[in-house]
Amino acid sequence: MILDERQKNLLKEIVENYIKNVKPVGSKSLCKKFKCSSATIRNEMAVLESLGYIEKNHISSGRVPSEKGYKYYVDYLMKPKELTGEDVLKLQTIFDNKQLQLSDTITKCMEIISDITNYTSIVLGSNSRENLLKQVSIIPIDENKVVALVCTNKGVVQNKQFVLPPNTEVKELVKTSDMINKMLIGTPINEVAERLEFEIKPIISQRIEQYEAIYNIFYDALHGFNKGSNVHVRGQAKLLNQPEYDDTNEIRRLMSKFENNELIRKIEAKDESDSINIYIGDESDFDSNVTIVKSHYNINGEEGTIAIIGPKRMEYDRVVGLLKYINENLDSLEKESKHE
Repeated sequence: MILDERQKNLLKEIVENYIKNVKPVGSKSLCKKFKCSSATIRNEMAVLESLGYIEKNHISSGRVPSEKGYKYYVDYLMKPKELTGEDVLKLQTIFDNKQLQLSDTITKCMEIISDITNYTSIVLGSNSRENLLKQVSIIPIDENKVVALVCTNKGVVQNKQFVLPPNTEVKELVKTSDMINKMLIGTPINEVAERLEFEIKPIISQRIEQYEAIYNIFYDALHGFNKGSNVHVRGQAKLLNQPEYDDTNEIRRLMSKFENNELIRKIEAKDESDSINIYIGDESDFDSNVTIVKSHYNINGEEGTIAIIGPKRMEYDRVVGLLKYINENLDSLEKESKHE
């Protein structure tokens, strides 16, 4: 059934009123807003409820939006909100700082968005083929511990600590890292682990004792690079300010998900356009009790995903407006770099 204009406006008001006040919306307040009789409003609300766009709250006679109602609002009724001058100033200060690398610019902007919305922000950094291996280093910590440091040409750095197996010498690890640097520098980061297995492993098996243990250390460091690298989560605790998450078990369950990088990686935008996509409740691969608003970026080969996570009762118009502003400025950065 297609909603008529009054039903659309009624649903829009119920969604926006509930987002703002976190209270079920009753017919009395809607009568004043729409200058209709209570019988008319109740009939229209009954239609919206029968279609699944609103639902009855158990503790009052008011109605709240359903997931379907939020989705209809997002798809057909919402308009992105204009940023305030204060918000623009905060974000533009970051974009104007030419000393920052792109990854830092994006991360700092998303931290600001987390602060001003009280939602969680996520940046899933580059897994691009343009992200090339620059250097692998081995740093000894003590007799049986080392840190493997992996750097890319885009400035992405990841380090991982390893406990050395018995009879494994640090000098053998250093020798292997030198070999990797000579043979694999400039390799797309997502191809390094495969080349390590087929090109480096046969050589070290002939030259280095305990080569299996040494190979496994480098394999773990390089194979795990894409999975764990450049994942930035900010403002997890801000969700605790939302009344939806006042139950201790719910808080514990949700917070544990933010500690799982593999689960967070599922948030990655599969749509490689810079369009903004919204996933409400069960549409989300992350959690059925949240909304995720996300988009993909690709600036001169450096690509990734930016996302905001909040309750289903999210200020959709504001979040979409903020991400739209980020995308527009990222596009401007790309155009500037091409003209340089």
